[in-house]
Amino acid sequence: MKLYRLAQEAVATLFRVTCRPVITGEENFPATGPVIVASNHLSFLDGIILSALMPRRVGFITKASLANAPGIKGKVMTFVYDVLGLIPVDRSRQSESVAALEPALKLLGQGGVFGVFPEGTRSRDGRLYRGRTGVAFSALSTGAPVVPVALKGTERLQKPGSRIIRPRKFELHIGTPLEVQRVDGRQTGAQRREVVDRVMDAIAALSGQERADGYNVPPSVERDAARG
Repeated sequence: MKLYRLAQEAVATLFRVTCRPVITGEENFPATGPVIVASNHLSFLDGIILSALMPRRVGFITKASLANAPGIKGKVMTFVYDVLGLIPVDRSRQSESVAALEPALKLLGQGGVFGVFPEGTRSRDGRLYRGRTGVAFSALSTGAPVVPVALKGTERLQKPGSRIIRPRKFELHIGTPLEVQRVDGRQTGAQRREVVDRVMDAIAALSGQERADGYNVPPSVERDAARG
């Protein structure tokens, strides 16, 4: 935990000095107890940004491909994930995504904070896509409140296809926690959809993003579908 605090402070200081982020709503964040953080997703840096700048330590699911990168980059990202408590997941494999919820539920059961991007992958056009129900499953299974979060401008930190990270001002807005009644036993699809729709509505209100009708899919999935 001491190493995490040192790393968190170092990364947070780096962002604050180079990017001068505007942060609002910190007073909304519960000081204790299990919490689910649900955020929009504009950049691959979002998980690192939230882990560094949120009031409490957040266990965030993020792309496994960064940790699997060859050479020094992969080693550095693996270390960053371990220190900041990020959970690398290959989102192209549904079984791994589902399995990732098990440590999330354990973390919440211990009174920790679990972070999730309900869109599943980053938005490439800036719109807010329909939320997937993993966040609802976690909330209904534990009764943990969901804190909606909106990021603005993080997509400017690194342009698609570029390896260069550029200091740019961004915003982080923390909303009012959404209370969710715990469901003991089998959850229905309708229950999950009601919760995730509430979450996405709250994120949209904070971010001001245009809403997309459907789900966001990674480019690799689109290519596979096009090939038939």
